[in-house]
Amino acid sequence: MGKKPVKYSVVDAFTDSAFKGNPAAVCLLEDERDDQWLQSVAAEFNISQTGYLIRTTEPDSETRDSVPRFHLRWFTPVAEVNLCGHATLAASHFLFTSGLVNANKIEFLTRSGVLTAKRVPETKQTDSLNLENGEARDCFMIELDFPVIPLTEFDSAELPSISKVLNGASVIDLKKTTTDGDLFVVLPSGKIVADLQPQSDEIQKCPGRGVIVTGLAPSGSGFDFFSRFFVPKMGIKEDPVCGSAHCAIAAYWSKKLGKCDFVAYQASPRGGIINLHVDEKSQRVQLRGEAVTVMEGSILV
Repeated sequence: MGKKPVKYSVVDAFTDSAFKGNPAAVCLLEDERDDQWLQSVAAEFNISQTGYLIRTTEPDSETRDSVPRFHLRWFTPVAEVNLCGHATLAASHFLFTSGLVNANKIEFLTRSGVLTAKRVPETKQTDSLNLENGEARDCFMIELDFPVIPLTEFDSAELPSISKVLNGASVIDLKKTTTDGDLFVVLPSGKIVADLQPQSDEIQKCPGRGVIVTGLAPSGSGFDFFSRFFVPKMGIKEDPVCGSAHCAIAAYWSKKLGKCDFVAYQASPRGGIINLHVDEKSQRVQLRGEAVTVMEGSILV
């Protein structure tokens, strides 16, 4: 007998509007699939992440106060990753809205340990800087609990070449993440971040996995900082809204600005909003955002 069709949803994460934020495919597996199949399906979707869920708790045993658990893995079109925020948010939204869990909190067993997601009261915000399509919606937010991603110093002798990669943008700070070796570049302003047109071919030559850029948001924008994330080595020229990158970005600005709560805008063409809280003592970051389901179907092979 062949395997059952795999149900999936495509969910736009860190947005309250369809076709904005960061899309992720969420696949619910009833049995294990080999890694080649998982990678092939992710390549077929060809979006920034595909997440795979397998339930580890029995649904009949769940109550409103119990915590359902799922294994969760994340794949870009070309590789598996160790941590992904937006696909975790998408997976949580899929589970909360599909009736598959009877709880307000979910635990995910992942390569980065146990991660939690919970429903929280909505904080009103808009997904564009000019309030376009900013109508209020009756929906909930999801809060993810993730580890801080530490930063380490990077050789300042690389500053001229990094500036060249970023089409001559001035660089005021340069570090790298301790997890995947992403370059972490601070630019003079959020406007420069938003206007940036980097050279993907040059980014391919950079050390590490990708390049995170960030800068303080313009006064009056309603945001604390802007960011973008370029990862062509992972089959993604630009990650539209990257939750895991904000585990490094939020920790950086927390130390610089002496505060722990932020509203961040990822200034990619799709755009997205993340509400953040940095817990210095526990070295954790809480990421809050909304999500919208835009597609549902089944994988037949």
